[in-house]
Amino acid sequence: MTEHLLLLIESNTTGTGRLFARRAAELGVTPVLLTTDPARYPYATEDALRTETVDTADQSRIREAADRLAAEAPLAGVLTSSEYYVPAAAALAGRLGLPGPAASAVQACRDKSEQRRTLAAAGVGVPGFAVVETVGAAVSAAAATRLPVVVKPVQGSGSLGVRLCADLDEVAAHARTLLATTANERGVATPGRILVEEYLTGAEFSVEVFGTEAVVTVAKHVGPLPAFVEVGHDVPAALPGDLERALRRTAVRAVEALDLGWGAAHVELRLDGTLPKVIEVNPRLAGGMIPELVRRACGIDLVRAQVLAALGRPPELERGVYGRASIRFLTADQDGILAPDLTDVTARAGAVPDVVEAALYRGPGEPVGPAADFRGRLGHVIAVADHPAQAARAADRGVAALAAAVSYTALTPDRDLLPEEALT
Repeated sequence: MTEHLLLLIESNTTGTGRLFARRAAELGVTPVLLTTDPARYPYATEDALRTETVDTADQSRIREAADRLAAEAPLAGVLTSSEYYVPAAAALAGRLGLPGPAASAVQACRDKSEQRRTLAAAGVGVPGFAVVETVGAAVSAAAATRLPVVVKPVQGSGSLGVRLCADLDEVAAHARTLLATTANERGVATPGRILVEEYLTGAEFSVEVFGTEAVVTVAKHVGPLPAFVEVGHDVPAALPGDLERALRRTAVRAVEALDLGWGAAHVELRLDGTLPKVIEVNPRLAGGMIPELVRRACGIDLVRAQVLAALGRPPELERGVYGRASIRFLTADQDGILAPDLTDVTARAGAVPDVVEAALYRGPGEPVGPAADFRGRLGHVIAVADHPAQAARAADRGVAALAAAVSYTALTPDRDLLPEEALT
């Protein structure tokens, strides 16, 4: 049998990244990870995943690598699980005549300022917003809007750089920080523009869309302001039928307005009164372990569906399970150092009834602090049950058990705490 290759351009470092490669292998194709730094992905070594070192910030280098690999074996598809490389994957797939979203649509969608303009022009509800390029313009935009306002980059994910600013001084300070940033944490250049937008106080949801089908609605929990760190999700969201229909309808309209409609899209929304408004559309699978929650609650494997779509095969979106799944992320509320003995920590959380998974991301003695974005999460607990309240309560109890087991001592301003002094 002839070997076929699925090219994976970079990856997210947690969550579904390694699952893309595993699903590809299960479907009979060989995954190959193209990456600037293979050491970024420990799972690649653990899973014996083939990697090719490529400057993935350079489209021409990606094309050269693809041509070289195509000389070895037929290329079956191109994908990425990373927000930052969706445009590169779409461009390469288009060049090779392989399935994928329109590269121009993805590129426009990743720029939140262009995305907002497109959605507003199509009549899709969005918060009030202004796109600015200077600190002074940011302050003027905020002054013309009811405070507080949200100030954030026009590109990014995982709440990176997103902040609620209570007054004009905070707007100026955060705008100055964002506009001084010329590259993201992957070294990819960032535009010199930011968004100043209306702050919506209603409940937050996401709708996971595949093609133009709304697959499931997710209830989202956000941590303490002024950051917008997602600290939990419930799948499916427990909603009145009319509200769920309105969320799904708005999400699909947004995807269609942006000319997407291929593969997965993660649409984030907040309620403005009873009206859903789109915060952003991400032309990729959701992060935050949401695909895993969907698999456990609904029996729909969105990672497998995305790989199938990239291979030109029909996705499998039929619901096979009727349960509820919740995740809660562990975060710290103060600076400190993790206890030196974390023995059995996850086992204690996993012993909570209905908890099916518990994990810690940090090790003994590591410093922790309040989360400013997704990178500040310390671990998670997933619970599955027959009813939404039961799953949510179990996840809450599980993460409380995790937190109680992971003791740490706050650092004082005048001295650093030695790791061996941390409380157990």
